[in-house]
Parts: sequence; structure tokens; C-alpha cells
Amino acid sequence: MATDVLIGQAYFLRFDPALWAAQRPYAPLGALYAAACVREGGYRVALFDAMLAESEREWEAALDREQPAVAVLFEDSFNYLSKMCLSRMREAALTMIGAAAQRGIPVVVAGSDATDHPALYLDGGACVVIAGEGEVTLVRVIDALRRDRTPLARIEGVVVRDDGRVLRTPARPIMRDLDAVPWPAWDLVDVERYRAVWLRRHGAFSMNIATTRGCPFHCNWCAKPIYGQRYTARSAERVADEVAWLARTYAPDHLWVTDDIFGLKPGWVEAFAQALEAHEAVVPFKCLMRADGITESSTAALRAAGCRTVWIGAESGSQRVLDAMEKGTRVEQIEQAARWLRAAGIEVCFFLQFGYPGETFDEIEQTLDMVRRCRPDDIGISVSYPLPGTPFHARVQSQRGTTQNWVDSADLAMMYRATYTPAFYRTLHAYVHARFRLQRAVGMMRDILSSPHHLSKQAVATLTAAVVPLLRLPWLSVRLRRQARERPEGDAPVLVPLLTRQSAALPSEQGH
Repeated sequence: MATDVLIGQAYFLRFDPALWAAQRPYAPLGALYAAACVREGGYRVALFDAMLAESEREWEAALDREQPAVAVLFEDSFNYLSKMCLSRMREAALTMIGAAAQRGIPVVVAGSDATDHPALYLDGGACVVIAGEGEVTLVRVIDALRRDRTPLARIEGVVVRDDGRVLRTPARPIMRDLDAVPWPAWDLVDVERYRAVWLRRHGAFSMNIATTRGCPFHCNWCAKPIYGQRYTARSAERVADEVAWLARTYAPDHLWVTDDIFGLKPGWVEAFAQALEAHEAVVPFKCLMRADGITESSTAALRAAGCRTVWIGAESGSQRVLDAMEKGTRVEQIEQAARWLRAAGIEVCFFLQFGYPGETFDEIEQTLDMVRRCRPDDIGISVSYPLPGTPFHARVQSQRGTTQNWVDSADLAMMYRATYTPAFYRTLHAYVHARFRLQRAVGMMRDILSSPHHLSKQAVATLTAAVVPLLRLPWLSVRLRRQARERPEGDAPVLVPLLTRQSAALPSEQGH
């Protein structure tokens, strides 16, 4: 019997070399939610999981095997890379749409890039684009295509072609009762294939789960095409039920909580910890939080709930840059949050962002000083990325050239005129990572010397990994200073003694 609906997504891990090398795949949670909702609507559903697929040819094989009445590309809005609209993934999506359209199968598309650029996907062969939160609208669209034949232009939250013009219908209100949404359709996923990848590379298996949708804050570089400025949370009890079910059914060693901001509602983390304890279902997890949302009492609740790692969007060690971003946090809050988390035995990690318009060499140094002082357990580095619909994008739009998107997550192309050249920021990326690895190794060596019996395999690996950074740092420092004197096209060259303080102080500062 043919499938009613084939649901897939276009994020192929193999098309993102840096993340493919990391071998930390997570199933497409957005597509799994969509599949669960469509199945609840009474349709037979199959899943195409691009995450571990070889290429778009596997999608074509799935179309021929399943012979669906409707094909859906439902991008994973719980994966921040979907917001970035990487051009290699857009190319894959258009190829997949074309393959279905050639077979006479109507194609429905939902996701950040499609919401921002619906004409591109309609011209590529999609019959309708879902704008914004998609599950309810998707079921309504499939009903219109398969049952009641309601004109698509009468459905809320879609974009269609109407007499040649692009017609966007009124937005559908977002869902407020997330507890009523069915759990993701994990039974459609080859979970054991994911487990094998994780165990082979990392020795532990991680799965993903969402407890909230959206973000109410106003960072001017952050795009919100799906949920807008709204923030909606599931109940702590319902999430704990799902964690307990995942633990019984799939026995993950670890969870990634995909929320833009975890535990924002007062008292939520404490209630979550209590509910998990009642279920005897505490599973180690990592999450993302704002520095100003972390308190001494909340860290105790995080620890009780099983939190192993908190990523903080630190962005910069310069208060002026944070204010320009309209981040709403202070450097002191970042440092205090790191102290509280570490005191609770929770790993603290920083996301850093370089190249925001007007950022100076001194402000880059301030960010590196913050990293040195806080000693995070890991860092993630990017350059400012103008996303459609943001004030930042509007501000730099006149400076943008032909490059509108990164090809993959490691691209790091500057898509506007920053203070320094694109080559400078790529070298800075390598320099900061090398410096961080060396800093971690020195800190670990200090800990080992004070407590020799604590030497572990992880410590040995960290120390070994520091050898290459130690050898590369002098060369990277010289290269960085040279590139700092090269100005973006159209700017006059200047002499900038970039990072001289850090470079000269490198041997001695390891004792701080």
C-alpha cells in the first residue's frame, strides 16, 4: 500500500565537512514532530532522514519506493544550522523538490529559508510553502490536497502562487499548549544507526529533545522566522515523562536539549528536577542558557536534573559590542554564571562571535581575556552572520555583495564590510582555538601537578592535543598581526599592533 505522506528534510550531514568530521549526528526533530502530527491526522507516513544519507539520490529512491501522494520537506527548526540557510543544503532541497515534482508528486516545504525566500522554492517546484510554525498548517494543507480540496490560498500560514504572483496568507497563531503536541515519531528513525556512529567515535550515545519554542529577547543579529518573538514552554512534568520514555525505550547515555533558551520560566528547572527524580529518569544533558538567567540556586537545580554542560551565548568580552548587539547581558554576568556553574560541577562552554561591525582589535583582546579568566570547558567560534529579517541584516544590506549565504558551517565568509579582511577572521578563528586548547592543557597540567592521582585518559588526550597548538601559535600570531594591517577593499591601510599583548605574554599568563 502506497504511503500517504513522505516527510524529509534537506540537512545532509555529509554536505557539512566540519560537522561530518565531528560525528555527532542528531535526528531531525522538526521532521519527527511533523510526522507525528500528520500521522495523528489519520495519514500513513514515512520518513526520509537526510542526516546520515549519502546524497539526494536516496530521496529519489524513497520516492520510488514509497510512492507518496504528498512529499514534504520539513526543515528542523530545532537545529540552528537550519536558520543559517546554508547554500549547500538549499541546493539539496531544490534538487529534492525537483525530483518529486518530476514524478507528479505535490511538494510542501516548511522551514526558515523557505519562509524567508518562498518564491525560490515555489519556482523550484513546490506547490506551497508553509511560513512560520508548521505542524498545524501542514496537516491542514495535506487535508486540502487529499480530502476537502480547500484552495490553498484560503489556508492560514502559507505562501502560494496566485495568478503568477506570490501570495502570503495571514499568519497562523502559534501553538500555546505544547503539551498537546504528540511526541516526535522516533519509531520512524533508525535509532541504532545513530547509536553506532556515536559509540564508534565517542563511546556514548546522545539523543535530542525540545522543552520550549522561541526566544523573547532582542539580539539584533538573531533571526526568528518560525516562532517570531514568542516563547512557549512545555510543562516540566510532560518533558520528564518524555525523558523517562526515551530512557526506557532507547537508553541514551546523554541528551541534547535543543531549546534556544533552556529553563527561562521561573521555577521550571526546579520542577523539572523534581519530576525526573520521581520518574527515576535523570539522564545527563547539555543545554543553552543566557548568562543573566543563571543563578546560584538554579545551578543546584540544574545539577539535580542531570545537567552536565551549559553553553552560554557569551559572544564578546567587550561590553560595547554586547550593547551594540542589543544582547541585554553584561560581561560580569557571563563571568559570574561561569563561576556558579563550575562550583556546581557543571561544564561551562562559550559561544563567541567576532567581526560585529565596529569591533576593534582591543575588543577582540577583551574577548580573549574573558576566555582566559573564565577558563570555559569548550568554545564555539563564529563571525557575525546577517540573517534575513534582522535589524543587523538591514543595517549591513548595502554592503553585501553576491555572497548571501555560507556554503557550510565552516565557511566563515564575511558577507559585509567588517573591520578586517575575511582572511584575518579565518586566521583569528584558528588562533583562538589553538590558544584555547593550549590554555586548557596548561590548566590541566597545573591540576595534575597538584593532584597526580587524578591523571586520566582525558587528561592525557588533552595534553597530547596541545602539542600542535603550541607549535602553531607563534606562526598564527605573526600571520594575524600581518593580516590586521590589510584593510578591506576600499579602506586605507593602517598599522595595528593586534594581539601583541597576548602574544608576548603567552608563556607567563599560563600561570594565571
